[in-house]
Amino acid sequence: MNTDTEVMGEKSSNPEVIGIDLGGSAIKLGRFTKDGCLRCSFSVPTPCPATPTAVLHTLTDAIAKIDPESECVAIGLGTPGPVDVSGRIAKVAINLAGWRNVPLADWLQEKTGRAVILANDANCAGLGEAWLGAGRGFRNMIMLTLGTGVGGAIILNGELFVGHTGAAGELGLITLNLYGPPCNSGNQGSLEQYVSAQGIRRSTGVDPEELGHMAKAGNHQALEFWQTYGHQLGAGLASLIYVLTPEAIIIGGGISASAEFFLPATWAEIERRVIPECRLGLQLLRAELGNQAGIVGAAKLAWQLVEKQR
Repeated sequence: MNTDTEVMGEKSSNPEVIGIDLGGSAIKLGRFTKDGCLRCSFSVPTPCPATPTAVLHTLTDAIAKIDPESECVAIGLGTPGPVDVSGRIAKVAINLAGWRNVPLADWLQEKTGRAVILANDANCAGLGEAWLGAGRGFRNMIMLTLGTGVGGAIILNGELFVGHTGAAGELGLITLNLYGPPCNSGNQGSLEQYVSAQGIRRSTGVDPEELGHMAKAGNHQALEFWQTYGHQLGAGLASLIYVLTPEAIIIGGGISASAEFFLPATWAEIERRVIPECRLGLQLLRAELGNQAGIVGAAKLAWQLVEKQR
């Protein structure tokens, strides 16, 4: 799969859908067949300021480019924030200007004439990994995306779980330390405050990428940091395992590039904290789809929408 360069495939008589990942700096789009084959993909810059109207205009133009003949039957779109349970309204879009209860699915459906469904971007990444990535073959799994913040996704019995309001799966906001740093969510000492990029910078003054390079070079302090990081992540995951008893935990996001330095400590912490009966057969895995996970999961959402409408 290719994220930045347009890769045009041959025209297919089989139906296709569009998966979209709306990010703070770029909007990624891909056309997918029902079996997950990526027919073409490209990205466009997110408008600045990224107001709902500006984003809608950019999305409409990009969709016309990737599907000029209006052949695709549905559109799935991941947004950086919670979505209502019906998949129609972007309640809030983190780091985008002026987003509050935006009926983006309705707007885009009216502009394009295609069925549209929305989901949180981390949920899309989790669904993508469950469909075509490290989570394929598991019916019960969770995914954490470790980046600027910490996103999460829950797959139960093969289905994305979003709860009765659509906001379930904010796994990074569980409490790790009762008296820890304040969180933008209003929580205090959340897992995100310790294992996100912003948490790492606050505690070390160094970017996660640089700490990864230092660890590769054998720097003792960097290696010690990643050990502590792994234990903190494992402690947070222990709480999630007791509640959900997943078959697999998938770790993605930019920080997962240093997984070799922290996943052994993460697993050791899980073994220490979680009784064997609650972690039988559990696998701790790195994500496989990279920054394509969002468009893959959004495409899967679109296919699920198509099935429901039949």
